[in-house]
Formats: sequence, structure tokens, C-alpha cells
Amino acid sequence: MLLSIVFTPALAQALVPASQPELDEVLVTGEQPGPGLWHVTANGNELWILGTLDPLPARMRWRSNQADSIIARSRQVLAPPGVNIDIGFFKSLTLLPTLLRARKMADGRTLEQALPPDIYARWRALKARYLRNADSVEKHRPIVAAQELYRSALAQSGLESNDDIWEQVRQSARRHEVPVTPVTLRPAIEDPKGTLQELQQIALAQEVSCLVTTMQRLETDLPLMRLRANHWSRGDIDGLRAMPHVDQRLACFDAVASVPALRERLLKTRQQLEELWVAAAQVALTNSHCTFAVLPIGDLLRSDGLLSRLKARGYEVQAPR
Repeated sequence: MLLSIVFTPALAQALVPASQPELDEVLVTGEQPGPGLWHVTANGNELWILGTLDPLPARMRWRSNQADSIIARSRQVLAPPGVNIDIGFFKSLTLLPTLLRARKMADGRTLEQALPPDIYARWRALKARYLRNADSVEKHRPIVAAQELYRSALAQSGLESNDDIWEQVRQSARRHEVPVTPVTLRPAIEDPKGTLQELQQIALAQEVSCLVTTMQRLETDLPLMRLRANHWSRGDIDGLRAMPHVDQRLACFDAVASVPALRERLLKTRQQLEELWVAAAQVALTNSHCTFAVLPIGDLLRSDGLLSRLKARGYEVQAPR
């Protein structure tokens, strides 16, 4: 079983119930150029970075002649940073009972029994809108229910959450015979079953916070998510900068990190992953005349993101105009 996880920082907003807004923003379709590229230079060598956004319009296809031409003359393409945990196929089969138990509340309660009445009322309204007949989700833990609700809401709102942009970059690199350099941590999980059991120790209050933040984003942010997706598709960087970015994954990450045994490992992994990418970028800027890379655009727009580390080391960083 191969799991791929990408950790990205995010901002949180107050959890204020709101009515479901109308989705007035018409999503773009067809071929779109996406944003311009960030440009990092050192001693004549170049690193070009594409910032990706999640989610994007489901019927939009990214096509950037600029990106393709730069990939064609690059010595390598840096993959997005990620964590791969390979525990083997047969080992994963032995974990299925524990994994299935980890999806449900340990005491057998339903969401109606576990959630405060006001929160459950909001859940029921969103479930009726986006999950309809998925009654089995009522037995799932709040953090699992949040993920299923979010995924279904995106699909019904014309948005898509996947790695399609990165896959197109990979295909371009393959066409131009440019090697892809992975930026991947492979931590050893000595006790996968024990790790899954630790997930069952997440405090209910933390999981509820994850669910509430997810619901709040769907209640208030879906039109903005659509607008944000259009800005990315059309390459409107100023529009993206001007918009607040809510990401429920911060609350969900905090829920998992509320278990002491997991918190230390998660925070250490995130730090190691960021250091691994910065090191790979420095090697590329030292040894390759031209390198192409892909990072989440939220990190590129943040003043304390990965680019700030390159600036601190003396590299010149230029945002797209």
C-alpha cells in the first residue's frame, strides 16, 4: 500500500455558521494558460517554478507554452515534495480490519449521537445537499465524514481535486526526455498497525473542529473557491493575492497532531520535507543551467514560504508579472 501525503501550511478563519451561498461564478472551461512562473536565479543558473492550486475547474485543461518550452530546455524537473510510505501489498491486507475500524468511532456512536445538536443540524443540511443517500457516513468519525463531504461537494460544484497539473508536467518532461527528480521522504513505519491504532486516539473535540471547519468552508467559501480556480486558470496572480485563502486541512492536521505520539512525527516530517525541497533546489541552482519545479501556489504567495528560505540564502527570486 503506497500512501502519498503532501503537507502544506494554511490559514484558518473563525468558525461562523452561514447560509449556503449561490454559486454565481461561472467556471472557465477548455484550454487555459494558468499562472506565470516564479523565477529563481544564481550565477547564471535558473529555477522556474509553477504554482499549482487545488481545487481547479473540472472542465478546464491547463496548457502553457511557456512552461512546455522551459521544460524542454531544462536539465531536470523537480517533483512536488511528498511522503511515500510503502508497507507492501500483503502487509496492507493484514491492516484492513484495523483501517476499517479506524474509520468509525470506537464506541459505535453515530454522528447524531456524537455531535452537538447545532453542528449536527448543519451537517445534515450539507449531507442532504452533497451526500444524499450515503447513510453509511453517519457511522464514520467526524474527520472521515469531513473528507467525504468535501470531496463530494467539490464534484457537484464543478471543481476537481487531483494531481492533473503535475501529471501534465510529467508528460511534458517525458516528451522532451527530461529526467524527473523526486523530492520524497520515505520514513520507516516499524509498526503500521500501531500507527493506525494511534489514529483512533484522536480527541473527538479535535475531529469535530475539523468537520466544522470543512462545513464552514463549504457554507461560505465555495463561490470564492470557484473564483480562485478561475483566477489560477486565467493566470491572474493579482486576483489570487487579493483573496483570503481558507484551508480546512489545517484543522484536520491539528486533529491528527493532537495525539502526542503522532504530533512529533508529523511535525518532524513536515520540517524534513521542507528542508529536503530547499536542498534539492540549491543543488539544482548549483549544478543545472535550467530546472523546472512545481509547488503549491499558496506556499509561493506566502511571505514565509519556501521561497523565503532561498531569498535568505542570497538567491534572487522574481514573481511572475
